Amino acid sequence: MSVSTGPVGRWRIVEAAAWPREHLDLCGPAFLRVDADGSGEMAFGALTAVLNVGFTPSGVDFDWNGSDEGDHVQGTGWADLHDDGSLEGEIAYDNGDETTFIAKPWPFSAAC
Repeated sequence: MSVSTGPVGRWRIVEAAAWPREHLDLCGPAFLRVDADGSGEMAFGALTAVLNVGFTPSGVDFDWNGSDEGDHVQGTGWADLHDDGSLEGEIAYDNGDETTFIAKPWPFSAAC
């Protein structure tokens, strides 16, 4: 298994052009997770999806596959990593909505 030199971790999606913050956090905190092995996960609104990630010089590109209100959905996306650790990119549904987004680092906490 190769280890990534790109953005690996978890980010809290804090802004999206297409939806208000209340929608992003509809079913729980909106987030994007990227693992070193090129897998990941994303959730916002009623969407939950797994990611297939490719690392780029400036960040990541990804395909995603998941469920939104019980309907199968899929799409693509990309994100650039900024010097402050934030991500800025785009999420697109195949034949549907697309939006730009901003995500801030969201470290894991084992606190109760």
